[in-house]
Formats: sequence, structure tokens, C-alpha cells
Amino acid sequence: MMQKVFGSTSSKPKCKDKVPSTPEEKYDALVEKLHSVQLTPEMTLSHFERIRTIGTGTFGRVYLVKHTQSGKFFALKVLRKMEVVRLKQVDHIKNEKKILTDVDHPYVVTLYGTFQDDTNLYMLMEYVVGGELFCYLRRAGRFPNDTACLYAAQVVLALEHLHNRDILYRDLKPENLLLDSSGFLKICDFGFAKYVEDRTWTLCGTPEYLAPEIIQSKGHGKAVDWWALGVLLFEMLAGYPPFFDDNPFGVYEKILANRVHFPSHFDKDAKDLVKKLLASDRTRRLGNLKGGADDVKKHKYFKNIEWDDLLHKRIKPPITVNVTSEGDASNFEAYEELDDDVVAVDPFRFIFKDF
Repeated sequence: MMQKVFGSTSSKPKCKDKVPSTPEEKYDALVEKLHSVQLTPEMTLSHFERIRTIGTGTFGRVYLVKHTQSGKFFALKVLRKMEVVRLKQVDHIKNEKKILTDVDHPYVVTLYGTFQDDTNLYMLMEYVVGGELFCYLRRAGRFPNDTACLYAAQVVLALEHLHNRDILYRDLKPENLLLDSSGFLKICDFGFAKYVEDRTWTLCGTPEYLAPEIIQSKGHGKAVDWWALGVLLFEMLAGYPPFFDDNPFGVYEKILANRVHFPSHFDKDAKDLVKKLLASDRTRRLGNLKGGADDVKKHKYFKNIEWDDLLHKRIKPPITVNVTSEGDASNFEAYEELDDDVVAVDPFRFIFKDF
């Protein structure tokens, strides 16, 4: 898996649908979301049975859990407060919670609620049973053109939705794209996402996917997500990213040089789209022009995509996900299970009082 870099935009487009804005509207939306999966707003760890680890990170783990009352399965992201504070990730975690609370989209993972105890922060999310797109890509070597096209199109719809709300995602890569039981994408891990109306200067992301303006600390906006889409599409079709090296600084040098060597099997329309997404000059980068996401959707590579059908999942996904039950975890890597650490007194509760 690729290494992450930790670190601490244009006129505002109109939202196409109403987003809850008042505290009352937000609470009503939360209750409706929880009722849809038979949960209540008052959640604690005692309401869930831990099944197994399905992901690990620098300061936490993701567990497959079962809600003991309803029998439904969820993914529970557990973050150690002490490590979050030590690694200066408090703002990232708070951003992740706020953004996932505000966003509702078929290609973005659903957050059902958050809670905490003296030791950990907890984020309860939908369980996406198919596992990472990364694993399917590695097994296949590279995807057929039609497969890559359909998954790239799903990412386009998700980015359009996020950007309409002034949200930068900033961590697009195959490891952060999960497949549901039907084979549709779900974007997960919003730890680097941020509300940005114009530009931000924080260095974060994965080296192979960083846009030149991030590396050069010029300030960056929504254009970085369209650059990352170009990297993702290239990797899906080639089996490897367009810029890679044994160390991050070598990767950065290649990104800034921007010499992309396309395999001979590359579809000509895909090649044209990748070139336009990987424009070093962000003022010329597709997706960051006047037409925004519409420019990307109208590119000839997506000529066979019926966007409304795709948004409402009225198409057949190209990958078949093998699952035996709602709580099947066979599509996730096996991890060594750890004993829980318990903190006697919580010194950080004032930092996370609104979590």
C-alpha cells in the first residue's frame, strides 16, 4: 500500500439539493438516518459486538461490529485520543466527522454517528462488504477499459457532489475506494477532507497522487482532486501509477517533470482524458475550468455513460463481489487482533467535547 504524507479556490457553486442547515434540521436528518438502520442517537460501545479488524491506521483501527439489538453489521472506526492529539490530527478528525455528517451520496460511505469514552473516539459507518478496489486491481493486474471507465465515472459523480459543497477530498486512491455487495463504489476515509472555498496550504495526501501545486506549496483547491482522478484512471488502466519511485522525493521530482509514458494498449480517449486531468497548470486542468465537473462528464471517454442512470445505480457494475452474508469479512485482509488499552482518566475530553 502507498505511504501517506501527514501535515496540517474559485467562486462558490450553488448546491443542487437542500442540505440541512439549522440544528433542528440536522438533528431530524440524523434521527431519520439512524432509524433507517434501527439505531438510536444514544450509542455506546456496549451496544455492539466486535467481530474482527478490517483495517488499521496510524492511530486507530476499523472493526466489523454487530449491533446486538438489531443484528445489523457496521464498520466502527476506533481512534485513540492520545495518538490523535500527539500526531496533531485533531482538526483532521473533526473535519472528517463534520463532512461525513453533512454529505449524503450513493458513492460516499455513510456515517451513522459518533461517540467517545475516556480512551477512544468512535465513528460508526456503514459496512461496505466488498473490500478495497485496490485488492481487485492488484489481482487483475489492470482493469479492462470499460471497467475503469465506469468506476472513474462513479468517482466523478462523488467529486462533483463534494465540490458543490466546497469540500476537497484530497486522498483519492484505490485503497480508499470500497465495493459494496453489488459492485458499486463507496469513497471512504475522509481524514484529509476539508471545507475550502478558495485555497488551503496543508501538505497531505499520498505521494503518488499529489498534484504539483501541493508539492510546491502554492496553495491548492478543488483542482487537486481532478489531478488525482487522472492518476487513478491511469493506474486502473496500466496497473501502476504514472509517477512512481522508491522514495517520496523521487516521486515528487517525476510529478513536477510531468512526463507520462502511456502503455501501448491505452484507449485513445482515456489517454486524452488523463493528459487533460494531469495538466500541471491548474488553470488548464479539466474539472477546474469554467464548466467544472460537467467538462469532465462531457469528455468523449465517458460518451457511453448515462449519468442519471449511474447516479441512481440503474446499471450493472463490472465487478462481481463474492459475499456469503451481510457480515462476511472475507474480502478484507486478516489482521492480528489487539487487546484494548484503557485510560483511567481522560485528559482530552475538553478537546473532543463536541464529538
